Amino acid sequence: MASPSGSEAARHTAEARAAVTASLSSVGASLDNEMRTRTADLHSNSAAISKQEKDLAKQTAALAKQNADLEKVLQGGNKTLNEVGDIQNWTEMLHRDLLVLEETIRLVDGKEEDETASGTRGW
Repeated sequence: MASPSGSEAARHTAEARAAVTASLSSVGASLDNEMRTRTADLHSNSAAISKQEKDLAKQTAALAKQNADLEKVLQGGNKTLNEVGDIQNWTEMLHRDLLVLEETIRLVDGKEEDETASGTRGW
């Protein structure tokens, strides 16, 4: 087998270099295209996440306001329940006082231990 001449060797080298360059260029273009696609997806996702963050912040603020309003309603309800409890306690004390007065009047009048005006028997 004869060795290739200098010009033929140079041509083979040039062809090999062109083939490697074309192959690398093809791989580079493929990777570049993939990276551009990924970059576009990341950018799009970033915009969507930013929008979701803003929406979440608005919803959180609305929820905090609603929570404050419900807290006010709860405090009002607690106050009303306390007032109802106070009224019930007052009426029970008033009822006991009236029973004592009724019994005292019965004793002063000298009545026997019959039924009282409230429909109860004496003590």
